[in-house]
Amino acid sequence: MNIIYEKLRIGIDKALLSMGRGVYSISGGKLAKIMFTASLDIPTVGTDVKIISEDEDSVTIAKFDENGKILNNGFRILSTTDLHFGDDPILRDKCMGMLMRHIADTKPDLVVLTGDIILGKYQHFDAIQFAQFMEKIGVYWAFTFGNHEAREEKGRFKELLMKCQTTFPHCLARQGKKELFGLCNYCINILKSDSEILKTLFMLDSGRDIIDEYRDEHGCPWEYGSYDFIKNNQMNWYENKLKSLEKKYGEVKSFMYMHIPIPEYEYAVIQDENNKFGFTDKCEILYGGVYESVGCSKHNSGMFALIKKLGSTEALFSGHDHVNDFCAVYDGVYLVYNQCGGYETYTLEEKTGWGEEKWVQGVTVTDIAPNGTFKISPRYNRDYL
Repeated sequence: MNIIYEKLRIGIDKALLSMGRGVYSISGGKLAKIMFTASLDIPTVGTDVKIISEDEDSVTIAKFDENGKILNNGFRILSTTDLHFGDDPILRDKCMGMLMRHIADTKPDLVVLTGDIILGKYQHFDAIQFAQFMEKIGVYWAFTFGNHEAREEKGRFKELLMKCQTTFPHCLARQGKKELFGLCNYCINILKSDSEILKTLFMLDSGRDIIDEYRDEHGCPWEYGSYDFIKNNQMNWYENKLKSLEKKYGEVKSFMYMHIPIPEYEYAVIQDENNKFGFTDKCEILYGGVYESVGCSKHNSGMFALIKKLGSTEALFSGHDHVNDFCAVYDGVYLVYNQCGGYETYTLEEKTGWGEEKWVQGVTVTDIAPNGTFKISPRYNRDYL
């Protein structure tokens, strides 16, 4: 019954949005203010990526030439986070316009969003509109959930929000196995040949806040109150999925995407007696800055230790801390903050008093070479001002 209701609701929402576009057009943009993509001249970027196979917790893709042969000429990922689409039409349009320009200029093979994307009053309408926006651009995209998208850890509200977007052909997000914590625990395998993986992207739901029912199982002290952590069943899934891929494809190198950073990000950051933030000497800092504390969990559940043990994941990408945008290397693993893209949230103006010409809103571009080596670079919205 719930499945029938969800499909019916999504269908009705799509129909209402179609009517809304007509109202928006006839009124010259004065009515149907929820149509936050209606005023944008959305470009069609297109893609030579195709889906090869998929199941409940994975999607396998590759780039193809005009003869249907798999291409291995590199792969570009544009990632961003914390768009915080709310109810301010001016800031919402600005955020969408900036993202649109970055995608049009960089022409990525995949767009990845690490949570806190759709937060407004009309959340389900906005989720559908964002998916329609990406369909118009014609680039494949994927997401993980943040701590603000849904007001429950796992349930119909969060699942409905997910299904509003995953019904669209270019969305690669998957619900994942139902027995795991959260939703959207899945992986994307990028092939470089019929029998070799260029890179696997692991997506994890990092939750919201620590929930008491998980404390004993994970050894989390009862006095800890903080943001959430990656659970044992998620880590077991990651390990088992990786071993399964290695059995089929041989060595697999991977990236990992989640919203809340793991505690190892703190090894890069120090706060002085004047509450100013800076970098320690424990990490190699490749670019970026630090302007607030790391919003990780107080409980370290062992995700980084597992990554080191398995030797596959080369880089972690997170969001959550809107004005931290550094890329650090700790113990051989890249710890990356995706550039925050939103304006309906705190900015460097609140943290430093700086004007917009110094803000760090933008996107992060990861270029993967045919041999699997990669380069990570920030792009800033301020360059479009």
